[in-house]
Amino acid sequence: MPRPAGIRVAAIVSALLLVTIAWYLGSPLFIRTTVNEPLPTAAASESAAQGISPTATIATTTPASTPTTSMSHRGQLQYVDALHNCTGTVFLGVISACCPVSDRYFLRFDDVAITNAPDVHVYLSPERGGNWSTATSKYLGPLKATNGSFNYDVAPGDAGAYASVIVWCRAFSVLVTWADFERV
Repeated sequence: MPRPAGIRVAAIVSALLLVTIAWYLGSPLFIRTTVNEPLPTAAASESAAQGISPTATIATTTPASTPTTSMSHRGQLQYVDALHNCTGTVFLGVISACCPVSDRYFLRFDDVAITNAPDVHVYLSPERGGNWSTATSKYLGPLKATNGSFNYDVAPGDAGAYASVIVWCRAFSVLVTWADFERV
């Protein structure tokens, strides 16, 4: 018995909708993006020219008017499960200027490889071990890339108040990775 045209059209539209949803949710697992930002200071480009790795603590003896960069906290991205496996280092750093009021804080993902997912975002958490809540965490923004080195600005008051960084997939409410901070 032949099917009415309306059923065929509904089946085709449903199939296209399912394929679109599957692509939105599944394609990030196969798509990789790379961003390589320098440390957010002029002192970093001078140290790079001298061959100093950005993962090292940069302490320079320069006049007070020249900004210096130092990393105060460090953390390793953690393995969550077979689907969410990440590598790399996260630093919480400060660019010290001539006076304490001018200090600029930043979070740096350094040489990372993070499993992609749809709608991935970065948070600072006062808790450790991948635990966090939206009520106590500080939102930094969407994940800039799955691979490379990149920075997020951090408010000066937030720099010492948080114990870890969280990478969270909002679409599935899943922890992608985290890093607990240790003092450098």
